[in-house]
Amino acid sequence: MSGTADRRAPPAPDPPDPQAGRASSRGAPAAPEDARVQTLDGFLERIVFANDDESFVVARLRVDGEREAVTVVGALAGLREGERVRLLGRHQQSPKHGDQFRADAGYPLLPHTAGGIRTYLASGRVPGIGPRLAERLVARFGADTLRVIEHEAERLAEVEGIGRERSRQLQAAFVDGKSQREALVFLAGQGVAPGLSVRIWRQYGENTVRFVRENPYRLAEEVRGVGFLTADRIALAAGFPADAPARAAAALLHGLHEAADEGHVYLPQERLLARVAELIGSPTVAPPVLARLIEEGRLVRAPGDDAVYLRWQYAAEVEAAARLRDLLAAPVLRLPAGAAAAFERDTGLQLAAAQRDAIAAAAEASVFVLTGGPGTGKTTIVRALVHLVEASGGKVLLAAPTGRAARRMGEATDRPARTLHRLLEFSPQEGGFLRNADEPLEAACVIVDEASMIDQQLLVALLRAVPSSMRLVFVGDADQLPSVGAGNVLADLLSSGVVPSVRLTEIFRQARESRIVTNAHRILRGEPPRASDPQDAAADFFIVPAESAERAVELVGQLITTRIPGRFGLDASEDIQVLAPMHKGACGAQALNERLQALLNPGGEPVTRGGRTYRVGDKVMQIRNDYERDVFNGDIGRIEARSEKGLVVRFDDRRVDYDGEALESLVLAYCCTVHKSQGSEYPAVVVPVLGEHWIMLQRNLLYTAVTRGKRLVVLVGQARAIQRAVANDQRLSRCTRLARRLRGDA
Repeated sequence: MSGTADRRAPPAPDPPDPQAGRASSRGAPAAPEDARVQTLDGFLERIVFANDDESFVVARLRVDGEREAVTVVGALAGLREGERVRLLGRHQQSPKHGDQFRADAGYPLLPHTAGGIRTYLASGRVPGIGPRLAERLVARFGADTLRVIEHEAERLAEVEGIGRERSRQLQAAFVDGKSQREALVFLAGQGVAPGLSVRIWRQYGENTVRFVRENPYRLAEEVRGVGFLTADRIALAAGFPADAPARAAAALLHGLHEAADEGHVYLPQERLLARVAELIGSPTVAPPVLARLIEEGRLVRAPGDDAVYLRWQYAAEVEAAARLRDLLAAPVLRLPAGAAAAFERDTGLQLAAAQRDAIAAAAEASVFVLTGGPGTGKTTIVRALVHLVEASGGKVLLAAPTGRAARRMGEATDRPARTLHRLLEFSPQEGGFLRNADEPLEAACVIVDEASMIDQQLLVALLRAVPSSMRLVFVGDADQLPSVGAGNVLADLLSSGVVPSVRLTEIFRQARESRIVTNAHRILRGEPPRASDPQDAAADFFIVPAESAERAVELVGQLITTRIPGRFGLDASEDIQVLAPMHKGACGAQALNERLQALLNPGGEPVTRGGRTYRVGDKVMQIRNDYERDVFNGDIGRIEARSEKGLVVRFDDRRVDYDGEALESLVLAYCCTVHKSQGSEYPAVVVPVLGEHWIMLQRNLLYTAVTRGKRLVVLVGQARAIQRAVANDQRLSRCTRLARRLRGDA
């Protein structure tokens, strides 16, 4: 947006009212506003104010046929001063500033006069035309300039400096821009937000209007950020019947994608149809549509069963089981007899009996699973396997799902360790992993840590790259939360009964001295954690009472800013991580991030993007894999600077530029959910545990949170909420058949 907008401070007009259109707290209707969407056409005279992402703009509009300009506020992203525009919204009365027009969307319109056309072309709206060329074009063709560009491009050669090829380029650019304007206006009329409208246009281009009119439900499958509910709203507004087969098909796909987000690989048919019936308001429409989707191969129903899969989920599960069975039957480099004794002799370490058994079992297996809680010696086993394979002349590859876990693994073994994505060499250009069945990994053994985080899709990618001659070792804690993605890989491998495994249970003496470790094991046994003696210099586990969410937020702030740094010498921002059981709520991750940002980084230069306010210096987390930028879900960095189009974030030793849609992948990370902390370890963690988190309070969630802390763990909250988490061992089961397929039962 160009112009002289003041971006430093908001102007006088009122900000959006979050309660507009809702009932008041007394139960009476909200103040009567004209709820009908209105359209204003006119010239954008002046932009008074625009925030960084232009999600809130104040401007003056000269409305067609009116003498006085009106004040408009709202979403005017991308509009420029001097343009003729169409705004969609409604009039409202401000107690302070009188009549305002609140715009929900705004788009440029083509001008009709020579002066308007000159201004429009000079604005840069048409690529390839700047102020000087705009002047020459209008001087030659006057009010017919736009018609000539669109329909008689060969005449553009009448203007000095424009040849035949450039004429065609200018025509193509103009037509493309006109098509985009028409599509954006159409989508605005369907109630689609401006940012999402642009994303839809990028997907479909000049076919946008036709595709959306023919079947709005395709948006839910093909455009990121458009879910079923958005597509359904557009379709119903456009007159699609509620019992349309396309609606039921979209709802069925949505139900399975939603289930995948919850960790399920499939849904039983009855559960899927029940979800869809609730979604579309009818139990009779979906069954015949489901049968058709299965017949067409878009969905898969397991033979002789009622399990319904997305096609790619079914293929992945079947392939994973087949490849694991092949590996289990293949010969690998055998480690020498007495491998454990050889490791003890070579290193001078004394192993426990269970550790010797684990090494002996791993030495015989082509696929092996090692599991156990904190302090049980898993890292020693990994070091022993690395030592023994190398002593036998073999090469070992080390990997983990996250960068933090890979770094810890490398530090523990004094060997390079990589994320699985880097080990498998993901290529954004190729859209997949370069390491696969055709280009397998080259080593005698690959050891993967934090295996509880591996979802089904990542498992398949790994198995494709593991040749039959390579030993595959999974290491993880089966009592932690399962992967964020669909599947329950580690649990399935253990429960299958066909993959050799050892579970370590003995806590070693040094680990027994840590209250963090002993409390983690108490939680697993269903016993409440016990706080350290506060007078003990080695105290590492505290429970701070807080009987309300508001008090908990206050205490978390005190702990982070003064109490922990003062006693333990830890850096408030770098060393201490707050972990919340859930995202929403008065003491959820979102609210705590806002509070901690204000406490820890109040003076950072603000940057507003997509309704979020970041500050230079903020701790942020990447929340989805971005292969082009080489940053992955769960990576934590620091905002280092503003850039022309967005932000620069430092992840360890790398600087990464963010702009446009990429910024949607960043969230504040002073606090993150326990799920997002998997695979990470922090010097200190602070965990609020309150009644408002009731639905999420489970034993494996609290256990996972506690085991993230290396030197210090502080629980803040209510004793009854902590007891609820400890007592609730009802893990949410995931619909997956990998274990059955490994046994040959499916």
